[in-house]
Amino acid sequence: MPWQIRESRMPDAISGVEAMRGIGAAEARGFWADAWSRVLKGRPALFAIAWIGLVAMGAVFAPFIANANPIWLEVLGPGGTVTSSRSPLWDSLTAADILLFCGAIAGGLWLSLPLAMPRGERLGALVVMAVIAGVTIVLTSVAADWLDEPTRTGWTRELARWIADPQGHWRRVMCAAVIALPIAGLAFMVPFLLSARGRLVTVTLALAAVSLAAGSRWQSSPVDFDRYVTDEAVGKIRCVYTLIPWSPDRLRSELIAVPPMTSVARAYVAKDAAAGREFDRFAAAVAKANRDGNEELAARARGDVEQVARQRASLQREWKPLLASPFAAHLFLLGTDSNGADVLAQLLWACRLSISVGFVSTGIAVIIGVTMGSIMGYFGGKVDLLLFRVVEIFMAVPVLFLLIVAAGVLPRSTYVMMAIIGCLSWTGAARFTRAEFMKLRHQDFVQGARASGLPLRSILFRHMLPNGVTPVLVDASFAIAGAIIAEATLSYLGLGPDNQASWGKLLSSATGTTGTFVWWLAIFPGAAIFFSVLAYNILGGSLRDAIDPKLRKAAH
Repeated sequence: MPWQIRESRMPDAISGVEAMRGIGAAEARGFWADAWSRVLKGRPALFAIAWIGLVAMGAVFAPFIANANPIWLEVLGPGGTVTSSRSPLWDSLTAADILLFCGAIAGGLWLSLPLAMPRGERLGALVVMAVIAGVTIVLTSVAADWLDEPTRTGWTRELARWIADPQGHWRRVMCAAVIALPIAGLAFMVPFLLSARGRLVTVTLALAAVSLAAGSRWQSSPVDFDRYVTDEAVGKIRCVYTLIPWSPDRLRSELIAVPPMTSVARAYVAKDAAAGREFDRFAAAVAKANRDGNEELAARARGDVEQVARQRASLQREWKPLLASPFAAHLFLLGTDSNGADVLAQLLWACRLSISVGFVSTGIAVIIGVTMGSIMGYFGGKVDLLLFRVVEIFMAVPVLFLLIVAAGVLPRSTYVMMAIIGCLSWTGAARFTRAEFMKLRHQDFVQGARASGLPLRSILFRHMLPNGVTPVLVDASFAIAGAIIAEATLSYLGLGPDNQASWGKLLSSATGTTGTFVWWLAIFPGAAIFFSVLAYNILGGSLRDAIDPKLRKAAH
């Protein structure tokens, strides 16, 4: 059984004859296990892995670490009795949030358990499940937005009403399952596992999980964060918040450009003190104008005094409920941006955008590049000549300029950005795969596969690809770094995805609407971009050194 737990026990003592027979000898490691052990011997690679793991944790757990929705909310009745309770944080989670959280925990356990199934096959099953879930979530969100348009008429209008019924939870689950079923069918035909039963179990689990998650979060609704603060200040509710009770889309105009290590209460004191100094300055100007007998200047100064007095009164009214709530003690560890949002919360949520753009776009590029490169390298001749001209055409297309043009013409969406980067950056993978397949096509095992009458798909992707994919995987690490830089550049120019936290968008606000340089908006997002790109480059270089026998020989 491939699912049973593997048990291995070394003998306590062996004889010389048994030692000659190889009994008790350490099991030989595979190619990738040996390469990975060499990677882990270098300190720079350990730093790179640690940083990538930290960013991945931020991407998975950001909704549970930085969220203005309370973890638990209790509605208080007369005398402080609890009449009802719920979890607004759980209600605010999207299908992607739920699947990422559950998938990270279940996937970690699945890969760490000592099962008889090789870890490579287990990782392949996880990747297929992630692809099914990701594509289904994208399609369900598109379908929900399309049906939610008020211009819908006829049967589409009736379908939207039928799905939007508050009691129709299983209807939405069923619609999500209908969308996911063709994707799961295509995934089942991909031989990511040799056993058809294993593929069926994997695809069924993915189909059930994504249908339940997408159906329960079919349409998201806007949240008024200030309502929690106001109701808790007057004693209507009692809330328990997470570590950072501030979401990236929670904006407060009176908290613009608050320095790091400043609490909400201290920010109010600073704002009130600044308004008080402004009031005193205008009042002194009124007194001086009255002494000099300048009525025009005195009238202008009195208008300024009245305006500052109104601003102070408005400030006190707006801050009163905030100071009476637990938010008053919240410490902005990394300050706030030019919109009054917490920088640390945005940095955590932006990890998701950077990782998704890097991995998804690189995955698309690897799939296209490996397919094109394998065909060029296997057939050669006129096929190689024709397809390599296509590669050269795509190599001449400037990705960044095309992204800028697409941002002005197409909807500024993460999916559009991923698709453009992935469909234009596959040329490196194609060239590496072509070179490897040209060396492998005359090998004995390839000739034997041909003589056996195996189909072309099996020869290319089951026999030749595992022996020629190594340079592609090394190049993929550098491609992820390039995709992160492209996304950060686009967001820095203000052309990134709308209503989504981004490191590049934070970096651009360092000299934004405030007109002055805000150092913490340059240092912290810039450091996140720098260390992420550096980590992927270091990991790619370490992996290249570990798998290249010439470099290993030179190191010794």
